[in-house]
Amino acid sequence: MTQRKRTRLVTISVIVVAALVAALVGAEVYVRNRATTCLAQSFESELGTGVDVDLSWKPVLLQLADKQVPSVTLDSDDSAFGPAKEMQVHAVVRNVDLRDTAEGAGTIGSSSAEVDWPTSGILATVQSQSVGALISDVTADPEAGTLTFVVGGDGLAELTVRPTVADGMVTVQTVDASVLGFGLPNSLVDGIVEALTSGLQQYPLGMKATSLAVTDSGVRLTLDGGRYVLPENPEGAQQQNQGSCGVLA
Repeated sequence: MTQRKRTRLVTISVIVVAALVAALVGAEVYVRNRATTCLAQSFESELGTGVDVDLSWKPVLLQLADKQVPSVTLDSDDSAFGPAKEMQVHAVVRNVDLRDTAEGAGTIGSSSAEVDWPTSGILATVQSQSVGALISDVTADPEAGTLTFVVGGDGLAELTVRPTVADGMVTVQTVDASVLGFGLPNSLVDGIVEALTSGLQQYPLGMKATSLAVTDSGVRLTLDGGRYVLPENPEGAQQQNQGSCGVLA
């Protein structure tokens, strides 16, 4: 074989390999985008809010073969989480198996989440309730582990509560509720406590509360979960993806 022929073969081989690599990269990007979109739809249905989804390092083309996703990272859109305005949720689900079973559309091996709820969001959430129109401010006391709700603009009336975790759930205890030495109306106190408790009991994917801390800016909550069965894709996702989660199913 002449030198010219060998050079030509090497050039052709390089071009072919480069084309194959480009095709694989293009296919990986396309499949990853499709899978990310559909997983986002599935988890949004479960979480009740918009989320950004980030898949693990494992190439989606390999995940297409075995339908095993090492991990999926979920971040809420920061506008609200259920009834809780401005609540930010960062969750990680691990060992996701997207094979359909009689139970549902797949399973999650375990999960965890960090939840941050700023005082501005707590205030907006309470004010959105019928009893919250009188609340003008919320302050956090990390040392005491309490939140104080100011009633009215003059600050003469305050409601102080302490959120804690017990048996996987958040409970809210009233520490003080008075105005110039007189008790606040029970309807107001109960309404605020209920709004706060409801916001702190949005546990997605079968998770449970494990710890809670009052910070300078609000409340930080951690959640953990074990095996969880994913329900069938929502109707809209089924129509878009022909009954499967993107190209993974």
